[in-house]
Amino acid sequence: MIFQTSSMASRPPVSPEENSGPLWATLRSLLRERLGETAFRRWLEPVTGAVSEEGAGAFHLTLTLPTRFMKDWVEAHYGDAIRTLWQQIAPQGRIAFTVLSPLAKAVQAKQAIDSVTPVTIAPLTRTLLSVSSDASEPRFDDGLSADLDPRFTFENFVVGKSNELAYAAARRVADTENPTFNPLFLYGGVGLGKTHLMHAIAWHIRATFPKRRVIYMSAEKFMYQFVRALRFKDTVSFKEQFRSVDVLMIDDVQFIGGKDSTQEEFFHTFNALVDRNRQVIVSADKSPQDLDRVEERLRSRLGWGLVADVHPVGYELRLGILQAKSERLGCPVPEKVMEFLAHKIASNVRELEGALNRLVAHAQLVGRTISLEMTQEVLADMLRSSERRITIDEIQKRVAEHYNVRVADMHSARRARAVARPRQVAMYLAKQLTPRSLPEIGRKFGGRDHTTVIHAVRKIEELSAYDSSFREDVELLRRLLQN
Repeated sequence: MIFQTSSMASRPPVSPEENSGPLWATLRSLLRERLGETAFRRWLEPVTGAVSEEGAGAFHLTLTLPTRFMKDWVEAHYGDAIRTLWQQIAPQGRIAFTVLSPLAKAVQAKQAIDSVTPVTIAPLTRTLLSVSSDASEPRFDDGLSADLDPRFTFENFVVGKSNELAYAAARRVADTENPTFNPLFLYGGVGLGKTHLMHAIAWHIRATFPKRRVIYMSAEKFMYQFVRALRFKDTVSFKEQFRSVDVLMIDDVQFIGGKDSTQEEFFHTFNALVDRNRQVIVSADKSPQDLDRVEERLRSRLGWGLVADVHPVGYELRLGILQAKSERLGCPVPEKVMEFLAHKIASNVRELEGALNRLVAHAQLVGRTISLEMTQEVLADMLRSSERRITIDEIQKRVAEHYNVRVADMHSARRARAVARPRQVAMYLAKQLTPRSLPEIGRKFGGRDHTTVIHAVRKIEELSAYDSSFREDVELLRRLLQN
């Protein structure tokens, strides 16, 4: 996000003789002007700036923000604008973003408490330590909520048939203050995008409704906080903390299966929040009714709202995810390689992205060009080459799927090129990858003569010799079948 105007282009750089006060004040004034009063007050007014001179007229600006979330948000959404304006004020200057240290936070909290009249100190102490004094700052407890991954946003989520319901429900919940589905229950296997959606909801709510208090954590951490409250005889504070939030998000709720005391507390917390029309969002690896060792009454409550499952991703979606990931990494990956990975790694998205990360890192660190051969070498352990015998039926099915024809066309008498060419490719691969004789191969393709198989093999070899794209296509199919 870069802001430029004609007035800014004509503004001369500040001379080295000016001290840090005017430099920071000038930048704040420009940011207020360019971003608008609302955005400035919400995100940049709490920022403090310190300028130090590094010699030769170079000024280093350190921006300090109250919380880690605000730092990540400001740097991601306004970082480019801040750097652009700062370069025009101090052309050789640098910028660093930091978070207010715990000691400084404690000092600020103490000053806030000291400023309150004695009569109100006791009831306000806990609130002042956990809620910002600036009403426009996002209200959440950094020490309680789990860290959010800045990569896991709605913008970075690739939508397909397998996850479109879960995505649409997540967007609806994040876009409104009044719960539409309560609770929203997301479930699916490992690495299919549940946690991505949970993080995306939290990011969106904190950006759109900064006054809402959001707590996101794993079920394991919820249990830990509850056990800790029991140990220190502080269950009243625990209940107040969790039942006063606007949005409670619990990841991997299956973890509390068999933990009777934790289930009891979560049950009552859930009821209290829903009764107050507060949003509850839960994820798990199974549907509510299939959760092991979870009480029936809790399973029933979890199924009250909308239950949305995230299915294993299909080939097209896996390919789309790889393409989007490749663009974010800024590293061109050949289409054939992405098709190969999308075919071979079908277990989950996490493993798929991990394979691409590993491939790109190897290419950049070693200086090799990404190719099918390199992919198979670098990811050999992930691809888990199979020792099984390849069958002609399997070859026909894979080739038909690749060329979008019917398996029945492999046996038919149709001679249209759209059908004949895939059939010839399948015959060629059957000759290369199976121990079957030419007459046996011919019989598997609708009772054809062995001379037809010989013709198909020669035709594919001829086409591969002068058509590199066709040769790569056949090679991709061969690798997919062998691994």
